[in-house]
Amino acid sequence: MKSVAEKSLEMTSLFEVEVFVQLLLWRWEHPLADDAEFANSLLESASAVLRDSIAGSQFIEGLPSANMNFVSAVWYVESCAIAQGEGDPTVLQARSDWLAALRRFLPSCFCDPEYLQ
Repeated sequence: MKSVAEKSLEMTSLFEVEVFVQLLLWRWEHPLADDAEFANSLLESASAVLRDSIAGSQFIEGLPSANMNFVSAVWYVESCAIAQGEGDPTVLQARSDWLAALRRFLPSCFCDPEYLQ
């Protein structure tokens, strides 16, 4: 049986995932939501995180590597970008607010799925 990370990585090659990334960005008002290059880079970087998760790397405390899902991978990538602290402080704050909103509205994406049963 495939892990959540494996299933999530498989779906990254689908066109629908590009749409999903855009919806995540627009719905929670990410300041770079209209930047197609940013969205594409976010998707590619999230795919890399999922590949590393499948290999055993754990990125989010409390979320086992095998259970890394696409939303949590996107969140992790963006949190790393913000941690670098480069750019306009207002935009960085808006990006940070987006991360908080994502965790608040989709909390099940950031915990071990076994806790949800």
